[in-house]
Amino acid sequence: MLVIAASLMLAPAAAFAATTLPATAATAAAVLPASNPFAQASSLPFNYPPFDKVQDADYAPAFTAGMAANLAEINAIANNPKAATFDNTIVAMERSGQLLSRVRTVFSVMSGSNTNETIQGLERELAPKMAAHSDAVMLNDKLFKRIDSLYAKRDKLGLDAESKRLLERYHTDFVRAGAKLSAADKQKLRAYNGQLAALSTKFAQNVLKELNASAVVVDTREELDGLSPAAIEVAAGLAKKRGLDGKYVIALVNTTGQAPLSLLTNRAVRERIMAASQARGSRGGEFDNTAEVLELAKLRAERAALMGYPNYAAYSLEDQTAHDTTAVNALLGELAKPAVVNARREADDIQKVIDAGKGGFKVGAADWAFYSDKVRAERYNFDETQLKPYFEMHSVLTKGVFFAAGKLYGLTFKQRTDLPVYTSDMLVYDVFNEDGTQLAIFTLDPYARSNKRGGAWANAYVGQSGLLNRKPVIANNLNIPKPEAGQPTLMTFDEVNTMFHEFGHALHGMFSNVKYPRFAGTSVPRDFVEYPSQVNEMWALWPEVLQNYAKHYQTGAAIPAELLAKVTAADNFNQGYKTTEYLASALLDQRWHQLTPAQIPTDVLAFEKTALAQAGVDFAPAPPRYRTTYFSHAFAGGYSAGYYAYLWSEKLDADTVEWFKENGGLTRKNGDWFRAKLLSRGGSADALDIYRNFRGRDAKIEPLLQRRGLNGK
Repeated sequence: MLVIAASLMLAPAAAFAATTLPATAATAAAVLPASNPFAQASSLPFNYPPFDKVQDADYAPAFTAGMAANLAEINAIANNPKAATFDNTIVAMERSGQLLSRVRTVFSVMSGSNTNETIQGLERELAPKMAAHSDAVMLNDKLFKRIDSLYAKRDKLGLDAESKRLLERYHTDFVRAGAKLSAADKQKLRAYNGQLAALSTKFAQNVLKELNASAVVVDTREELDGLSPAAIEVAAGLAKKRGLDGKYVIALVNTTGQAPLSLLTNRAVRERIMAASQARGSRGGEFDNTAEVLELAKLRAERAALMGYPNYAAYSLEDQTAHDTTAVNALLGELAKPAVVNARREADDIQKVIDAGKGGFKVGAADWAFYSDKVRAERYNFDETQLKPYFEMHSVLTKGVFFAAGKLYGLTFKQRTDLPVYTSDMLVYDVFNEDGTQLAIFTLDPYARSNKRGGAWANAYVGQSGLLNRKPVIANNLNIPKPEAGQPTLMTFDEVNTMFHEFGHALHGMFSNVKYPRFAGTSVPRDFVEYPSQVNEMWALWPEVLQNYAKHYQTGAAIPAELLAKVTAADNFNQGYKTTEYLASALLDQRWHQLTPAQIPTDVLAFEKTALAQAGVDFAPAPPRYRTTYFSHAFAGGYSAGYYAYLWSEKLDADTVEWFKENGGLTRKNGDWFRAKLLSRGGSADALDIYRNFRGRDAKIEPLLQRRGLNGK
């Protein structure tokens, strides 16, 4: 998944840039000492960030100078005595924000991947300041008048297609940011934006702190029966770090489901883990998020009303490919009933296994993973533990992810160790086209840490741009549990799939071939951005790829053909559960964000319970993937009213997978077509037009229904 931190997002005017600053901006930036690593553009290849030179004390002065420099640039554009032209207004804005972008990029990396109390404190302080800075740009009346005047005559300016779209996007961005509001309403909007930035930052920080605070302490090794010796040693090590020698700590991940639940034989321990996971953010105490949820929902609803929309979802969706709540509600509603029917059928299969073992209990959320694995083992004669020895991390990366990219796109990868990293676990690679030219730099931060937010994501350290002569530096972040020193990193298939998924985002960023930084890479609608990454998942199980990377970490033996066949056959197993838990979260996201200010409830958990029941997805054994109080996508990230996007994108993904299969699969011809027609285009054209240009038609829903087992067959 791709998650963008909302608290420090910049206005389009402060996009990535690298040009000589106007005199006014240079003066504003001059207050930053040359010793500050952000004072000048990085001299490293591709402007790779100088992580080794950055100290926590460097951020605050760089942000202050960066905002001042950016505002000086913006004011120079807005007050230009010459008539507005595309170059002196729109292109000038694309070139602005160099210093601010540099510090914002590195700070966002650290706050997400390697945070500490100093960074978190500064993040809270900066959130409202950055919101105010964005407002100072987007609500600048003189600047908007210049943009508006150009927009009115856009068809007469002789612009190429990408330039015309850039002008149109700037106009849309400014209007959606409130440029047409009255002076009084703009003041109200500024207040809303500052409060929302502060609250979403607090919500995100609470989620991380609560994740660590909710780790489950287990007293005896016997209670961890089912876990591998290596996993038990990790749990013992975590306990020791907390001063709990002789005990064991099970760390939680950000989703409701937790990996140990599929292995632990002790039901009481499983129930403790599930209860701790689901209670996060709603159990009182310092990190409780219930108040933040209610205030965020209220402020978003009020802000949407100020902008003339019935609710926040209506405002948010207008700028997505879905366009409106009617389309999203129809999609989610259409799939909810068959998904739950399938999940209940799967629960019946699990219950038979429980009853056969004289369990004496009804299947619950804590039991699903453990017993569904038994159902799968019986049905397909294998379980997940058979797979992990074949999924050693470096093999998956180099002989799987990179191998597929080589076959499909002609890419090669060369690891380098000379560039600075913020953790010794980071991997850095130069990426080359088939003709030997360097395409990009790619980094991977694979392991979970207590100071790293949960989930998996991709981001651009440097975005591609023809205007700025920039090549991309793209990062992937995962949260794989780190083994004890000297032990191999053996992955679950879900983790393997996630690695392929995130690399799909990386390809989208690396293949970007646009002129303007506003359109680089994944700068596309939120409900389109997950589509290319989901497509890349298909290669994880593609026979030629799987056989190349799935080698036993000790013997080097290839995954047995019969086990490979079982993996492929079981790929669609448990789809009722998977679809239901996802839909439950997506529906919650919509229910919260389709409220008017007058409809905001007073009890978060009561509202959640009612919303799930009304949507028909209140099936306790399959709880939401994220409950409200730890649902960072919806309340702290870039997916507010947009969690549906994964399913919306999957419709395009499933249809594209069919195209690859129809046209011969893993071939250079197919890869070159997908790269040229879609991956390279970024946001330079309408997303669905880009899709049609690639596919030759609109996407059909039938492949998605078949994949999810929702076609009645």
